[in-house]
Amino acid sequence: MHADRVEVSWDDEKSKWLVRIEAGEEAVRRHCDLSRDADEPSLRAAAQKTVADEGYESAGNITILRSRAV
Repeated sequence: MHADRVEVSWDDEKSKWLVRIEAGEEAVRRHCDLSRDADEPSLRAAAQKTVADEGYESAGNITILRSRAV
């Protein structure tokens, strides 16, 4: 199955990065333990690993949303 969209954002409530994978009508949310100040390549790698772990094909377009407070 192919992931249509992958988005990474900081979850203030859990103090972890949230990877959101969308495939059609389905959306999967998984947290990862990188630090809040993690660099973009690390976030992309974590998102790609999460996509693969969930059984989806490689996601070419990963969006990283950072809050202004970082």
